[in-house]
Amino acid sequence: MPPEPKLTKTRNIGIIAHIDAGKTTVTERVLFYSGRVHKMGEVHNGEATMDWMLEERERGITITSAVTSCDWQGHAINIIDTPGHVDFTIEVERSLRVLDGAIGIFCAVGGVEPQSETVWHQADRYKVPKIAFINKLDRVGADFFKAILMIRDRLGAVPLVLQIPWGIEDDLNGVIDLVKMKGILWEEETLGAEFNEVPIPAEMLEEALKHREHLLETLADKDDLIMEKYLSEEKMEIKEIKQAIRNATINLELVPIFCGAALRNKGIQPLLDGIVDYLPSPLDIPPIVGHIPSSEKEESRPAEIKGPFSALVFKVIMDQGRKMTYLRVYSGTAKMGDSVYNPGKDINEKLSRLLKMHSNKRERINSASAGDIVAAMGLKLATTGDTLCSKEKPILLEPIQFNEPVISMAVEPKKVGDNDKLLDSLGKLSDEDPTFKFKIDEETGQTVISGMGELHLEIIAGRLKREFFVETNQGKPQVVYRETVTKTVEHEEFFDREIAGQQHYAGVKIETSPLPRGSGNRFVDRCKNPDLAEDCLQAIKQGIAEGEAGGVLAGYPVLDVQTCLLGVRIKETSDVMAFKVAATMAFKNACQGAAPLLLEPIMKTEVRIPEEFTGDVISDFNARHGKITQITSTGTVQILTGSVPLSKMFGYSTALRSASQGRGTFTMQFSHYDKA
Repeated sequence: MPPEPKLTKTRNIGIIAHIDAGKTTVTERVLFYSGRVHKMGEVHNGEATMDWMLEERERGITITSAVTSCDWQGHAINIIDTPGHVDFTIEVERSLRVLDGAIGIFCAVGGVEPQSETVWHQADRYKVPKIAFINKLDRVGADFFKAILMIRDRLGAVPLVLQIPWGIEDDLNGVIDLVKMKGILWEEETLGAEFNEVPIPAEMLEEALKHREHLLETLADKDDLIMEKYLSEEKMEIKEIKQAIRNATINLELVPIFCGAALRNKGIQPLLDGIVDYLPSPLDIPPIVGHIPSSEKEESRPAEIKGPFSALVFKVIMDQGRKMTYLRVYSGTAKMGDSVYNPGKDINEKLSRLLKMHSNKRERINSASAGDIVAAMGLKLATTGDTLCSKEKPILLEPIQFNEPVISMAVEPKKVGDNDKLLDSLGKLSDEDPTFKFKIDEETGQTVISGMGELHLEIIAGRLKREFFVETNQGKPQVVYRETVTKTVEHEEFFDREIAGQQHYAGVKIETSPLPRGSGNRFVDRCKNPDLAEDCLQAIKQGIAEGEAGGVLAGYPVLDVQTCLLGVRIKETSDVMAFKVAATMAFKNACQGAAPLLLEPIMKTEVRIPEEFTGDVISDFNARHGKITQITSTGTVQILTGSVPLSKMFGYSTALRSASQGRGTFTMQFSHYDKA
């Protein structure tokens, strides 16, 4: 069967990078030159199409990943512009999960910055083919080749240079295309919409030939046809070179490198050509694999419009109080009004409306098929990571992995009567963002919100006020601690009580022992009693899980503990409830005697500072009980990598700014839990 022409001409791509590398600016140019918008919005004016939230426009940063689409050379390109700030990594994670290709954008001055590294490795984990665009070549201090070395050294990628800059900084004229061996100059009058291909100027020819030679040499290693022609010095067709680059990119062997200056409208059209020429269509990537619900049998779903329907929910947003669900369709077709099956929750839901999104604007469509990224209305219970499929041919796709929140603070409404409204609004926000959680602390009665960093929680408080009209007071953030045990202890617990005139009895003997950090909790059944029924065993497991939810020191969840069931005592009055209660009590009492210990979150932190401030910053870092594991220097910038307890990092951004005259930056992400 010939491949679907629609699928071969579809590209689902994401734009990933460190904060301020120019992702949104590049996306604006892509939309302008492809005719999707008729005016370029600028981030610094707060007018970027893709930054539609008020918070994004005020701060000049992307907070939520926005979906749009455009056409280029007869190809439909779906684009997701993702945030670059570490607090919003979940937005990148869930976007990469459903994309077929990505564009990594790097600043020619900063090169590979900490967050670019994080998102690049996230893309590696999902095996997403990538191309790179080195932006801001017009800035003072721009260094194209240094950025390429950093891509090789820091990201472990094999860069394939397809373009070199023609001039640099203020003298940036255009780029030299090494595949076509032409110079490209953009017209200032048409805001870069028109450009001319010209012969390479004499002063650049030698350098261009040297890089072209290196390009063909690298390709010859990956492609037999190119190798043959390269060795016999035959002329190579542009078409053959492009095909070889495409194959190597899709096989994750190479990363094609483009360059330009998005703000000065240079370099975008060749990048669009690169998306079409080198990034995969839904047919070029391996079929998505899931398993049949209620069995472990694996099944793959190739991208076929006429196949059974399957899609993954990758984002949920509240839009004017109504729930909008973003889907990536992997196979089959769904029409507006169709009923779809959610195998994870075992429910049917109706697609009351299907929408094609352009940032926060929408266009109604009648159906969505394999390869499409669309939004749906009417799915009341679907959450991020859920699978939707046809009831006749169900499949359960692997859900999306989320990081746990690391920072918490107490919130309370300013008006006494707003408490229910606050809880309702927090519920809607946590549906949207799986890394944002809230709970009511049973002991203090406080409403505690938890997220990925101070900025994350600040934005949540801003959205509560703006979108939900709930003004709040915030308390100092609380760190989310954990507990563990340090000794192996055996304990037997009996539950023997009369409740509502009925006797309940159970005896449970367990052993708790510590596991290495990061292992999680484990349950091992070593009970040899043949009379123990399956439902009683499940009740014991449940009782232990309840014990693990709140430890004995301060009620924090218990981590890295192995619980072994050694034996049980059974009478005719034994039942499920008695076993569950006995197991919880046994676990709590065993932990009490196993020298329990408080664990605190340790953050992997990277600080970038000019050389002259290194001493002050290190001594401040040490005062916060931090451990520096590595100091590297790139030019005049020192990069300190280390780990530090989260509890000591509140207000660090202010301290770092004052220690480095405002020139230091830092990123931190959760690493592990360790002894407090």
